[in-house]
Amino acid sequence: MNTHAKLATAAAISRDGISPAEWQARVDLAAVYRLIAHYGWDDVIYNHSSMRVPGEPRMFLMKKHDLLYTEVTASNLVKVSMDGDLDEKSGVNRPGFTLHGGVLAARADVNCAVHVHTEIGMAFAGLKSGLRMLSQPAIRFYKRIGYHAYEGITEDFGERARINKDLGSNRAMVMHNHGMLTVGKTAREAFVLMAHLLEAAHIQLMMEATGNELIEIPPEVCAKTAEQYEHHDAGRGSHDWAAYLRILDNIDTNYRN
Repeated sequence: MNTHAKLATAAAISRDGISPAEWQARVDLAAVYRLIAHYGWDDVIYNHSSMRVPGEPRMFLMKKHDLLYTEVTASNLVKVSMDGDLDEKSGVNRPGFTLHGGVLAARADVNCAVHVHTEIGMAFAGLKSGLRMLSQPAIRFYKRIGYHAYEGITEDFGERARINKDLGSNRAMVMHNHGMLTVGKTAREAFVLMAHLLEAAHIQLMMEATGNELIEIPPEVCAKTAEQYEHHDAGRGSHDWAAYLRILDNIDTNYRN
């Protein structure tokens, strides 16, 4: 525990007085939590995603630790300062605050982070080989992924510097023996990157399980295709977020409340 650090403030906020930009950020982050549950990436109340508060770059949003992902709404997300230490009475747990507060503080280009411990992700995170260029989803991460050695539960602020060093300027990281992390400028970007990362990991595990000789995609094709994906994501690629929200709205719209 960093007892020398001041305690960060953390309090749930009613909709009154919230800017339209912050409210939209809340809706988007609540959607991320619900989508994670919809696709089965959640682990009861554990793991966490975060969103920087628009107009307040040193503040971010996370779910209350004791809530199921299906219980998260725009209004019950907790607003936390990334400066100083955390009093867990705020409702946010320390590992989430350590990981997300550290990444958001270090990366001004990142507004959303997604961290999951799926069985596929954890199995993949134990491979020494890392992500191999065996499939189209994997190519999104060609020379664009970091790796972080396992140090235990992320409660030590000292690990923040090592996490940030290993993530670098990438938008995805395999946390060895632990899970996956993706980051983005938007909730859509961070979520969709996680979807592709887990898909690539699953495909690789299935391919390797066959025991057959595998076809590695040539580096020059990987480089070209990764660039194509970046151009795509900067344009029409973002159109899928509205479709993801329709999936949720067809189930239950209360995440927007």
